[in-house]
Amino acid sequence: MPDYLDILAQTAKETIHSGYYNIAAAAASKLSLRKAILEAKNAPVIAEIKPASPSTGIIRKDIDVCSITRGIEKGGAVGISVLTEPKHFKGALHLLAEARKTSRLPLLMKDIILSPLQLDAASKLGADAVLLIAALFERGYCECGIQDMIARAHALGLEVLLETHTEAEFRSAVRTQADLVGINNRDLATLKVDLNTTKEILQRNSPEGKIVVSESGIKTPANVRFLHACGAHAFLIGSAVMFADNIEKKVKEFVSAL
Repeated sequence: MPDYLDILAQTAKETIHSGYYNIAAAAASKLSLRKAILEAKNAPVIAEIKPASPSTGIIRKDIDVCSITRGIEKGGAVGISVLTEPKHFKGALHLLAEARKTSRLPLLMKDIILSPLQLDAASKLGADAVLLIAALFERGYCECGIQDMIARAHALGLEVLLETHTEAEFRSAVRTQADLVGINNRDLATLKVDLNTTKEILQRNSPEGKIVVSESGIKTPANVRFLHACGAHAFLIGSAVMFADNIEKKVKEFVSAL
């Protein structure tokens, strides 16, 4: 029986073959998300433009990118993650392009990346970093190996956030050339969330000097404090920001948590 990660991967293959990522935009100069995290004076929050999710459904119907990025910037986030996966998260490449036009923060393209073609699209649209999911490489869905994909991203001037969910994935990820290592508190196979995922992985495994980004399920400033105490360096927050009536205020709450 395929689990949800298999479904995401199969859909991603269809989207790639549809020509969705075949774009002819011009590449922009790159910013460093890693540097922004290291230089943050408060909690390093990466706020996410996330129209929907498989577990929640539609999160925000009206995506006014200019208004959202302004709120995220004023709230003090160190970067912006933009969902570009169109089927399950209702993301779009134009959201990334618009975010690049309206924001001076580093941008992370978040998608189900299986092909270098998607890296090219990310670079051309103005992304500064891309999310890669370790489990997709382990399951053989990607067109090249993880080290090769990271090298290709770097050749385009893109930093890499390599997402993990298990101890084995984490131990492997910290030995790669990824710029940041993520721990997803959501199991993409079942969609269940548990913040203790970050705690348990970091209790037993050294990040080997890598910056660790805790992802998913962060709803309150107390969650940020908990994850920071567990050893996470930065926090990727999507749904809680997108559900907020006042994005600037909500981001400030998270940024001021530490």
